[in-house]
Amino acid sequence: MSEQSLELTEVQPARHVPEPHIPGDLAMWFFILAELAVFGVFFLVYGVYRRQQPALFAEGQSHLALLLPTLNTLLLIAGSACMVAAVKRFAEDRQHAARRALLLAMAFGSGFLLCKLYELVGKFRAGISLSSNDFWMFYLSLTVFHFLHVVLGMVIVAAVWWMARDGRYGPGRLDGVETAAAYWHMVDLVWLVLFALVYVAR
Repeated sequence: MSEQSLELTEVQPARHVPEPHIPGDLAMWFFILAELAVFGVFFLVYGVYRRQQPALFAEGQSHLALLLPTLNTLLLIAGSACMVAAVKRFAEDRQHAARRALLLAMAFGSGFLLCKLYELVGKFRAGISLSSNDFWMFYLSLTVFHFLHVVLGMVIVAAVWWMARDGRYGPGRLDGVETAAAYWHMVDLVWLVLFALVYVAR
């Protein structure tokens, strides 16, 4: 074997491969799985009722405008992107940029809540309630339940932003912000399904 070949076959230093880990708090992941199961049952029952009463559900959906829900979808996706950016900035120890990303996520979340509140108030003023019919019962139950989850997500992100003032999050210390991001992504995912099922699929 030539000298050049020997040089090429020299043992290279072992590369450090980070061990896989679940981001955030494990307890939050159990909570997220439980929440997804609850919403999953809601969506399943909604599908069954819709199959039994297609005309009623089609008539109810005809009263739902798509502009605000579409805007809300974009707001939540933008909020999720901000949470991803926040985790990345904290990992890079860029504290100010990370906290700014959290503020942006809360701003997008606030926009979602305001749009949703405007939509719900309009429905209540039109005399729609849980007892109007099965479609409106599901519409109000699902959207208000999800609305409350967005509120909780805002509280969690605000708490992370507040605690980040003392620099507790940084490289290797991301559990809190990853936990908040995981919850926010769950809220985003549920909305995407809800939006497709209740507003779009007709």
